Amino acid sequence: MRNRTKRITIVLTGLLLALGAVAFTAPGATAASSTSVVADAWKKSPVYVDPQASDQLSGAQADALAEKIKKADKPVFVAVLPKNFPQPDLFKKLRTETGVTGLYAVRLGDAFGARADRSVLTRNAVGNLSSLVQGEDTHTQLNRFVDQAIVQAKGKAPESWGGGSDDGVPVGALIGVGAVVVAGGAGAYAVVRRNRRRREEEQREALRKLAVVVDEDITAFGEELDRLDFHPAEAGADDAMRADYERALDAYEKAKSFMAAATRPEEVRAVTQALEDGRFSLALLAARREGKELPERRAPCFFDPRHGPSVQDARWAPADGAEREVPVCAADAARLADGQDPMVRTVTDESGGQRPYWEAGPAYGPWAGGYFGGGILPGLLVGTMLGGMMASPAYASDYGSGYGDFGGGYDGGDISGADFDPGDFGGGGDFGGGGDFGGGGDFGGGF
Repeated sequence: MRNRTKRITIVLTGLLLALGAVAFTAPGATAASSTSVVADAWKKSPVYVDPQASDQLSGAQADALAEKIKKADKPVFVAVLPKNFPQPDLFKKLRTETGVTGLYAVRLGDAFGARADRSVLTRNAVGNLSSLVQGEDTHTQLNRFVDQAIVQAKGKAPESWGGGSDDGVPVGALIGVGAVVVAGGAGAYAVVRRNRRRREEEQREALRKLAVVVDEDITAFGEELDRLDFHPAEAGADDAMRADYERALDAYEKAKSFMAAATRPEEVRAVTQALEDGRFSLALLAARREGKELPERRAPCFFDPRHGPSVQDARWAPADGAEREVPVCAADAARLADGQDPMVRTVTDESGGQRPYWEAGPAYGPWAGGYFGGGILPGLLVGTMLGGMMASPAYASDYGSGYGDFGGGYDGGDISGADFDPGDFGGGGDFGGGGDFGGGGDFGGGF
C-alpha cells in the first residue's frame, strides 16, 4: 500500500510540475550560478537562500521571514547570497529577470544592499532603511529591514505567492489540485488569448490615428527643409552651420525611419523627439546665418509643435481648467497678449470630430510625450482629458509610460518585466569592492 501511494504521489507531482502550479523541489536545492535561479525562486516565495549561504539563514528562519512578507501582502524580495556571487549589475539583472515592481534586498556575504521601484518606496526611504540595519547579523538584519519595509512599502505581493504545497499533502488533495489546475488552465489560456487580441487591436487602432498626425508633422518638417534654401558650400557657410544642417537632415530621416518601423503607440515618441531635435537644429542654423545670438534649448510651442521651439512662457488655461504657464512661439505669444486665441493643433477625436490634441483622447499621449518629454508634460496637461488619462496606471499599460511625473504606470507587485527606468530603481547600501555594489545605490554612472 505504501509503494502504491508513493507511485501515485510521484505521478501527480510530475503532472503539477509540468503545469507550473506546484514545485516540489526543496528550496535552495540548486546553487544559484546566475540571477535567473534567484528570479525563478522569487516567483514562488519572497525569500531565497543560496545553498552556499545557508549557514547565514536557516531554512526555518527563511520560512518565517517569507511568511511575514506574505502575510503583509507587500512586494518585498529578499535574497541571501554568497560573497562570490557574480556582482556586476546584480540588482538591475534581478529586477529585470524577476519582472515585478517591488523592493529588492540582498545580503551578499557580510554586506547588505537594497533597491526599489519608486512607486513602491522612495530612494531616500530605501537608503535610510539600509543604513539602519548595516553591521548586524543576517537574521537580525533581514528581519529588521523587512519589519520596517512592509509597513512603508506600497503595493501588493505578486499573486504567485498566494499558494504553495507541503510534502505532507494527502494524495486526495493532490488529485483535487491537479484536476482544478487542468480545468482552470484551459479557461485561463482562452481568456488570456482573447484579452491579448483585444489589446493588440486597440493598439493598432491607436497607432493608425497617430500615423495620420505624425505623417503631417514629418511632411511639415520636410517642407521647412525645402524652404530653407541652405547650401553647405554657399558663401558665408561655416562648419557650425553645416553641422546644424546635417543634424536637421538626420532628424528628418530618423523620424521617417522610426515611424516606418513603429508597431506600438509608445514607439511614436521617438519620432516626435527626432522632429523636435531637428527643429531646434534649424533654429540654431537660422541664428548663425543672421548673425544673431544662439537660442537656448526650449520646449516646442505647446499649442502646435510645428510652430517650432518656444521663445517664452505665457499664462493660459484650458476650457474649465486652471491657468498655467505654457511654452509658446512668438506668434502665439502675440495672439495671447492681444486677447486672441492661439493657433491650436487639432486632431481627430474618438467620435471623428476635430479637437485640440489635449482633449482628443489617450492615443495622442505618445505623440505629445516625444515633444514635451521629462517633467514638463504633467504640468502642461493637468486638468485636461489627456492629462487625466495619462496619470492612470492603466494608460501606461496600453500606450506606454515615462511621461515625467505621471510615473511609470506600474504599482507594487505588478508584472512590468523589463519596463522600468533604472534611474527610478534606487536605494542604498554599499557592498564595497566595486561592481554593482558601489555608488550609493544609483544606477547610472556608478553601475
